[in-house]
Amino acid sequence: MPTTKKTTKKTSAKAKPRSKTAARSKTPSKAPAKATSKASKSAASMGAGTRDNPWRLKTPSGQSDIQAYRDETSDPPALVVLAGGAEVRYMLRALDDLHAMLKAHGDWMPLGNADEQKPAAPGTVEAWARSPQNPVGGWYGLKKGLRGRFGNYVPPVMEALGLAEVEHNPRNNRMRAL
Repeated sequence: MPTTKKTTKKTSAKAKPRSKTAARSKTPSKAPAKATSKASKSAASMGAGTRDNPWRLKTPSGQSDIQAYRDETSDPPALVVLAGGAEVRYMLRALDDLHAMLKAHGDWMPLGNADEQKPAAPGTVEAWARSPQNPVGGWYGLKKGLRGRFGNYVPPVMEALGLAEVEHNPRNNRMRAL
């Protein structure tokens, strides 16, 4: 009768067997993505939200610095965002409307991020900000050609005001109302 060979893996004296914790560290984390709230914002990033003392913030991905302030003298009142030399304006009421929508939604919502010329992914904050079903019946952006990127610029302001929690991952961030 033929005999079968058993092969065994030899380990050197220097090699250490993998522990269960080492094996677990290689598996993807089930923990929620990193999110911050108003408590974790530094006082340096919190200006007064005026033209002379704007909020100094970062986009959700953390890749870009932005400044934002309220301009209640414009018609309609605006949230002004300065990003990379461009000035983008959204209706100031977007802050309250977005907070109310997120409260009603009750869970994390993807931000989305698209220029005005590109379609927004369905079910995102960006898509809501252009939808005919939102409270203003369309775009919150005030200047044609610069009405997009709502999901990139408005959530950091909401977070700084303590109205929302925003994830800060390189991509695919979400937010929820506080």
